[in-house]
Amino acid sequence: MKDTAEKLSADELAALQLERLQWTLRHAYANVHFYTKKFDETGVHPDDCKELADLAKFPFTTKADLRDNYPFGMFAVPQDQVRRIHASSGTTGKPTVVGYTEQDIDTWATVMARSIRAAGGRPGHKVHVAYGYGLFTGGLGAHYGAEKLGCTVIPASGGMTARQVQLITDFQPEIIMVTPSYMLTLLDEFERQGVDPRASSLKVGIFGAEPWTEQMRAEIEERFALDAVDIYGLSEVMGPGVAQECVETKDGLHIWEDHFFPEVIDPFSEEVLPSGAQGELLFTSLTKQALPIIRYRTRDLTRLMPGTARPAFRRMEKVTGRSDDLIILRGVNVFPTQIEEIVLRVDALSPHFQLVRSTRGRLDHLTVRVEARHDATTDARTAAAAVLIAGVKDGVGVTVGVEVVEPDTLERSVGKMRRVIDERDKT
Repeated sequence: MKDTAEKLSADELAALQLERLQWTLRHAYANVHFYTKKFDETGVHPDDCKELADLAKFPFTTKADLRDNYPFGMFAVPQDQVRRIHASSGTTGKPTVVGYTEQDIDTWATVMARSIRAAGGRPGHKVHVAYGYGLFTGGLGAHYGAEKLGCTVIPASGGMTARQVQLITDFQPEIIMVTPSYMLTLLDEFERQGVDPRASSLKVGIFGAEPWTEQMRAEIEERFALDAVDIYGLSEVMGPGVAQECVETKDGLHIWEDHFFPEVIDPFSEEVLPSGAQGELLFTSLTKQALPIIRYRTRDLTRLMPGTARPAFRRMEKVTGRSDDLIILRGVNVFPTQIEEIVLRVDALSPHFQLVRSTRGRLDHLTVRVEARHDATTDARTAAAAVLIAGVKDGVGVTVGVEVVEPDTLERSVGKMRRVIDERDKT
């Protein structure tokens, strides 16, 4: 697979981005009623984009906008040009529906192949894809990208955890692509079967679809003896493959800026922030035909930084929180990943935990429900709970309850982990 984009100079990349951005704005304005109306109401026109900074004049797109135009109102091409439809799970309302032309699918495969190569994958490697297939973009996105790179794909999908371990043991893949929370579930199954995970054939794990921490990376790398790298994407922008962490540096995710233009804004003032400032990530697609997306508010919190291993492209800091995952507890902002970092430092506790919100009197209360490790004694569990309470108080600034439960009792994730359980309407 020949991919010359990484050799672009800064000026060449900026010129390509501007050309593609201007095309995208015209394409969206001419073919999507939502954008025609939104641009007109805002008082902007595609011709107003003379340089990349002019994108800030254009309105945002949100998940609610896609749901309001369910199912195909955001499509910019006739139905007979759409070759694939994907959709979100729709667990909190109507699903968000996205479409792909034949060229869109090829573009997606190309950026996914670039991502797998940056993670350490090479032609001839076997790739065990344990992301879910179907309407979720993870499985098929990984599948097409691995094939584009010249890898052998094992389309395991999610679930049937015992069988996954057998397939990895028998087929000897070098790479696994899966959510980090399900990788921990696979790890438990390896140990349950008496199979040493460090002796497996896996050399690289490409983990995405949910925030995860450096502590979780260290846990997976140590117990599996592999390189754990992050991949980023979301269906509204393309699917996985929007940005990828490089195996040689593991210092944030390089954004494939020839296809996706990033911005970071203050989520409250909505002003564009300078490079290096943390805020909410926005993306504008530059090459999508079926569903162009303009300034999409991802709700992911990160910062933009210069490129390193792939200097042509900027990096985004590893996403460890989302504005819509935020728990405000007695005036203090709490993200699940902050709790995860502390849990992973306590020896007697496993990485499997959930945050349970409840009400005590007039105040919200947060309980960390976490599994003990199999070898933890009763005394060790009691001591671990006290250490976790103190760690959260010192590190986050809130007082929480801790409930240490038996191993293998919390719901296991086949896809994205459900970290927060809200029981406030039941108390």
